[in-house]
Amino acid sequence: MKLYTPRDAAQVLGISYPAIKQWIYRGKLQTVRTAGGHHRIPESELDKYLSGVRKRGAIPKRRQSFRRISGRNQLVGRVLDVKIDGLLAQVTLGIGDQKITSIITADAAREMRLAKGMIAAALVKSTEVMIILPD
Repeated sequence: MKLYTPRDAAQVLGISYPAIKQWIYRGKLQTVRTAGGHHRIPESELDKYLSGVRKRGAIPKRRQSFRRISGRNQLVGRVLDVKIDGLLAQVTLGIGDQKITSIITADAAREMRLAKGMIAAALVKSTEVMIILPD
């Protein structure tokens, strides 16, 4: 389990250091205390708020993080695994408590320098979306 300092967590989420401290004090973020009493935030806690990362901030700031694309079905998550084999790469993102896997070219994965733990977005492009109910 990777732990972040409050300052590093604020940077990942794109919010201010004072804001993250308030989240901690109000119980919005669960933390682990070090032996010295300092707060550390588990990666899994930050992942809960990744979907909101793209929504905050001025447009120029948001555009630095992701390319401008007309598709609105972008799911922000963390890269869980990258497997490159021959011409293809299998990339798995964790989005909340769900996983989504994409097959892209190995060249694209290398060019993007995809690595486990990175924040990335999955763009879903489809003409149909089907809904199913569990048994």
